[in-house]
This record gives sequence, structure tokens and C-alpha cells, in this order.
Amino acid sequence: MSDSRYQLRYLSEVEDFVKVENLQRVVWSGNETEVVPSHILISSVRHGAICIGAFHGEDELVGFVYGMPAIAETPNGPSLSHYSHMLGVHPDHRNQGLGYLLKRAQWQMVRKQGVERITWTYDPLLSRNAQLNISKLGAVCNTYYVNYYGELRDEMNTSIPTDRFEVDWWVNSKRVNRRLSRQARQKLDLAHYLAAGAEIINPSGLRLDGLSYPTRLQFDFEAAEGKMGELPALVLVEIPADFLALKAKDLSLALEWRYHTREIFVGLFHLGYLVTDFVFLKGNYARSLYVLSHGEATL
Repeated sequence: MSDSRYQLRYLSEVEDFVKVENLQRVVWSGNETEVVPSHILISSVRHGAICIGAFHGEDELVGFVYGMPAIAETPNGPSLSHYSHMLGVHPDHRNQGLGYLLKRAQWQMVRKQGVERITWTYDPLLSRNAQLNISKLGAVCNTYYVNYYGELRDEMNTSIPTDRFEVDWWVNSKRVNRRLSRQARQKLDLAHYLAAGAEIINPSGLRLDGLSYPTRLQFDFEAAEGKMGELPALVLVEIPADFLALKAKDLSLALEWRYHTREIFVGLFHLGYLVTDFVFLKGNYARSLYVLSHGEATL
């Protein structure tokens, strides 16, 4: 996938990082303290970090991805990885595939460094992020952090706990290489998963005002603890189709969704489930669902 309207460049000059700093203020508006300053970007890139910019025309920076070398704990001891800290796209250039292009460029550069895994965090209730990270890029997840950053004061994150998925992107795996190949994979929709026996364990309801609300959980975690060998191979977990719009209209409902899905994901990860896909249904009643598989064979 390429787009002649945008040029991607590895960033190394001081003026580039000033542009990255300023773009952060647009993408995550509302609080100056959350911005990573240009001098930190400069210092880290000169010592192994990677920052890639997307330019519209010659000089207009409209997107960037930034990450740094990291040490990950594994069963075999510490291992070198790459931590992707920020991916930002200007609001005027969203829904153009720029996030995918930037992550693909990051994937190429990290592979050249000889690193096997890229990790990053994102809010599991953000449907657009899930479509990119899980469905398009092929990242997987079995790690849930409660209130990972504490209180963030930008407009996107204010007033709600900063729970996060930490995803693993195995850059040399067949799974990821197939997702990033120029030959598109057959995309599985909800009908495919339902036909395979997957069940939605928290089907949402729809209020009169059009906002979705979480219903009673249809999964017995206590019973599942004693039946590890009999767990369903696939389960589906629903989230709001547009969490930020829902949060703007009803903060208490947004908090209800946060606590509801926190209980589900923490419980499923404890049982050995792994997020492996994401399904988005368009229409008058748009729906968003994670696919979780039991065991690691899906890797």
C-alpha cells in the first residue's frame, strides 16, 4: 500500500522534531504537559530511537511514529525489543491509511535492526485503533494494564482511567508478514466467527438515544477456572463502536464500559486467551468486537 500524496521520511534534523512537537499539540490537544519535547526526541533518535514522519507536500508534517529500543522480560531472560511510544496523524489527514503506512515503515526499520518484537499500548475501547493494530497489522495481545498512565490531562483521556492493552508485534512472524504483504488477506467478518462457534459474551444493548450500553456478562469465570481443558476456542468481546463520541455524550456510561471490559479482559487473559482479531460492522447500528483465541497456536 502506498499513497503518492504523502512522503515518508526518517527524521533526524532539529527542525523536524520541532514539527513533531507541534503536531502532538494538535493530535492530543488540551494539555501542554503531555507533549514530548523536541530535545528528548532529538537525544533519543541520536541514540537508537526511530522517528518517521509523513509529509504532505515538501514541508507539512501530517503524521509521525516514534519508538525506542527497550528491554523486555521473557521466560529466557531479558531480550531486546522496540517500544513504539507514539503514533499521531493530523485530524485533517485521518482515514487515509497514514497510520498503516507509518507502522509499515517502522516495521521495516526495526527488522533491519535485527529486533524481533515491537510493543506498544493503546486504549482497548478505541475501535479505530483496534482495527489498525489488531486487524490490519496483525499484533496480538494478552496483557492488560489498569490505569497505566495514571491521570492524563489531554482532551482524549481526561476524566477516565487510562487502562491499556499492551500488544506484541512479532515482526518476522508469518502472521505479520501476511498482513503487511501487498496481497490482501481474506478478511474474516462476524458471520465467519459465529459459524465457527464463537459467541459474543457481552452483547451490547442500544438505548433510545442511540448509545450502546454493556449488558450482563454471559461467561462464568469461576466455572471456567476448573475447566481449562474445556474452554471455548473462540470468544467475542464487544466494545462501543465509537467510544470517544459516547464519552463526550455520557461520561458515566463511558466509565461503565471501562469497568465492564476491564473485568472481562483481565479475566480472559488470566485464563490464557489471546486477542487475535477485530471485527467492525458498519451500518445504522455499528458494532465493534474483539476476537480472542484460547492458547498460543494462533501465532
